[in-house]
Amino acid sequence: MIQTVVYDSSAAGNFTLKEAEEPRPSRSKAVVRVEAFSLNQGEVRDAAKHGDGFRPGWDFAGTVIEAAADGSGPAAGSRVFGLLLSGAWAEKIAAPTSQLAEIPDGLSFKQAAALPVAGLSALYTLRKGGLLLGRRVLITGSTGGVGLLAHRLAALSGAYVTGTARSEEKAALVREAGADEVIVGEMPPAGAAAFAPYDLIIDSVGGETLTALVPMLIPGGTLVSMGYSSSPSSALDIRELSSVGGRTLYGFFLAEELNRSAASPGLSLLARLAAEGKLTPHIGAEASWEEIGRIARRLLNREFSGKAVLTVRKAE
Repeated sequence: MIQTVVYDSSAAGNFTLKEAEEPRPSRSKAVVRVEAFSLNQGEVRDAAKHGDGFRPGWDFAGTVIEAAADGSGPAAGSRVFGLLLSGAWAEKIAAPTSQLAEIPDGLSFKQAAALPVAGLSALYTLRKGGLLLGRRVLITGSTGGVGLLAHRLAALSGAYVTGTARSEEKAALVREAGADEVIVGEMPPAGAAAFAPYDLIIDSVGGETLTALVPMLIPGGTLVSMGYSSSPSSALDIRELSSVGGRTLYGFFLAEELNRSAASPGLSLLARLAAEGKLTPHIGAEASWEEIGRIARRLLNREFSGKAVLTVRKAE
């Protein structure tokens, strides 16, 4: 038996540790001993929808202890990181080799665990804008795990990047991540207009913010909607999309992107950039996984910027 995190509405912070069956390798899945994992707002917020006993968890990093039977993926003993659709917050997991990549020397388990969902989301959304060299990019939700990595990747691509922050203290963090301009305040659209038009906008706020951002796109520009921290509803004037020419509103869902292509190439790229010091995941909270309830509450309350990473205590 192994220990795993489950949703429990009666537990402090709604998460607790319980026993589960040992995972088994399969033709295209390797068994990984998990050393660390990170939390994402979406999985923490939505765990209640699945009810008590649900095993959440996307991001993980650890060591392969049984390779996949078909010979794909890393060999036993390899340090790896990756993502699952659920169940990654456990002592051991069975992970598809298409969603694994090796951790290069110089990168810790904690750093690697902070990369998968946030890093792939940042990478894939930026790719919707095509070649970014010299282009203007706006990123809302800049101080989250995705936002900070998106800023660094956009800067590496040669884009002129505008970000958002609620305070001057957080604005400094966004500038450090590579932003050329930072709009400080609760409602970004008013300030965003000063640096418009944009070739690419990555929005995780939704609501009235998304509505106000559409007219700031250049003809042929793209707005990627990847979240709705403000509101899931937006009142769009269709003329803003159809009358200017070629403006695109793209709904982004990482799981759907992964249905079309394996995660491994993107994960390997992120790991290489991180090992070379070109991409640094910002870890805003660290703790043992026994404190998952407390950390989950802090994450939902936005008490820190960047990622929350928990280390796994092995059972005696």
